[in-house]
Amino acid sequence: MDRPPPRPAAVTLSLLRQAEHVLFAVLLVVGAVRTARSGGHTVAVLAVVAAVAVWYLLGIVLARRAPARGVAGGWFAGLTAGWIVLAVLSVDFVWLAFALFLLAMQLLPPRVGPPVVAVLTVVAIAAVAVPAGKLTAPSVLGPVIGAAVAVVIMTVYRNQRQLLAELTAAQDQLAAAQREAGVLAERERLAGEIHDTTTQSVSAIVLLLKSAAGRWPDAPPAAREQLDAAIESAQVALEDSRRTIRALTPAALAGRPLTDALGQLVEDARRLGLDAHLTVDGTPYPLATPAAVALLRAGQEAVANVRAHAGAGHAELTLTFHPGAVSLDVVDDGRGFDPGRPRSGSTGTGLGLSTMRRRLEAVGGTLVIESGAGQGTALSARIPIEEEP
Repeated sequence: MDRPPPRPAAVTLSLLRQAEHVLFAVLLVVGAVRTARSGGHTVAVLAVVAAVAVWYLLGIVLARRAPARGVAGGWFAGLTAGWIVLAVLSVDFVWLAFALFLLAMQLLPPRVGPPVVAVLTVVAIAAVAVPAGKLTAPSVLGPVIGAAVAVVIMTVYRNQRQLLAELTAAQDQLAAAQREAGVLAERERLAGEIHDTTTQSVSAIVLLLKSAAGRWPDAPPAAREQLDAAIESAQVALEDSRRTIRALTPAALAGRPLTDALGQLVEDARRLGLDAHLTVDGTPYPLATPAAVALLRAGQEAVANVRAHAGAGHAELTLTFHPGAVSLDVVDDGRGFDPGRPRSGSTGTGLGLSTMRRRLEAVGGTLVIESGAGQGTALSARIPIEEEP
């Protein structure tokens, strides 16, 4: 199985750590070489350099096996102690503090890192000033500028890392939502295709067989038996087709009528703080799955828009069963908008309304929107209904 590509934050962190390792090694070697050339405390310095190098490598191994802030803090404290010993033995190791500045900002908590860097800066200045017997501008500015650069670099890196993590999480959520939406859309499409093709064709076969049976009352027993078997098989196929359609319908419609699904939608809206009500006019009758799905999605999108953009306190949903048509009206008392103007951040992108309109048109329905600034919004979705056999 292929491994997923590394995250940008992980790549950045890996490069930063490699740069820190190289920087620490270079500064440690430079200090050792300069001290050896000057001839001061050579044996002691090389022994401490070796100990510090081994300790540093040990920290790398531990970080790969069991990365933990407590372990990192103890390792950093030991590394700092080794550096202080080296700085006391030779001023050539003072500049190793810059690598420690970066490590402190990376390994220690955000509130602890800067104070530790400040303390290390004072130690570095003292390590240069004490042997010289005086403070000079280079001995002060060098560590201070190095500490400031390290703090800025690591602060920017941490902020970038957090932003990248948030962006990655948002991308993952968007991808998951798109996958789910794609699955739901495909299920609805399949349900509509099965209804409009297989189910309708089998329904027509059932009607034709029943009509033939009615017109042939004196058929021979064998023919009558085969005709009845054909009718029974066609009816079983029709029921299987409808069962498949029900299995592909949205969860909100699974096993219950549109009125119940819209009632649940209203209850959910109330729990989220919107005063919503549902009224059912006329005598409810069974709806074809594509029509029920289109009306349910229209209601869901309308309520979502009311909550997200309308600033409304009340919404009224009315489901009306007409002879030969069914309609869903959603009226709110929100701020309203001009349906003819482009959408903005406060009124939404308009994609939801476009999708709603296309879904209704796919089943022969229409969408009418009436709204105005400060006048609320009225949305009406209407679908013509042909009674199923």
